[in-house]
Amino acid sequence: MPVRFVAPGQLPGQGGAVRAKICGLRSPEDVAAVAKAGAAYAGFVFFPKSPRNLTIDEAALLALEAPVGLAKVALVVNAGDDLLDAITARVPLDMLQLHGAESPERVAEVRARYGLPVMKAIGVAEAEDLAALALYEAVADQILVDAKPPKTADLPGGNGLAFDWRLLQGRQWRRPWMLAGGLTPGNVLEAVRLTGARQVDVSSGVEASPGRKDPGLIAAFTAALALTGAPKL
Repeated sequence: MPVRFVAPGQLPGQGGAVRAKICGLRSPEDVAAVAKAGAAYAGFVFFPKSPRNLTIDEAALLALEAPVGLAKVALVVNAGDDLLDAITARVPLDMLQLHGAESPERVAEVRARYGLPVMKAIGVAEAEDLAALALYEAVADQILVDAKPPKTADLPGGNGLAFDWRLLQGRQWRRPWMLAGGLTPGNVLEAVRLTGARQVDVSSGVEASPGRKDPGLIAAFTAALALTGAPKL
């Protein structure tokens, strides 16, 4: 299956607005808050070590709560075909997010097998880490540029850690990309200013406690994006 280039204007959301993905939703109230705030993507986590982990049955019910226009994304970590088969058979999805050590070959396999756009997460701590993006641009529909987790971390993302956003200044890639890692309502405006990101991903930064989303923080996050000068999401 050839890689589909997705132009910024074709991404979920409105026009050239900075788009938000709110990841780790666990309840119908979470989905409602994300939709009300105008986010473009809702993320469902399938990783048992995460406090945001969902069963397939739970995710299937939550996906039905998402209104038209809110893209549903399944986050998996080094998932085998059996798990992906089960998820895609039950949960209506718009995208798969591969957040482990999946190789470019595995990304291509997943795209071909499931016929869904794939976003590949790349962990970044220093400039040398950005070289991996060139390998995945050829096979992924989108790239998620996230903070590289510590070697002792249990989670590949959602750790509330940021990296030096200046590493992304002036850089351009052929594929749409999304900024993640330590974003909050208080710093996302600066992150967008420094990196030029047109899409951002948040999880722990809009939580009252691990795995428990705060509707007020979700609303504040998307409200901050409106200050970038783009139309409100």
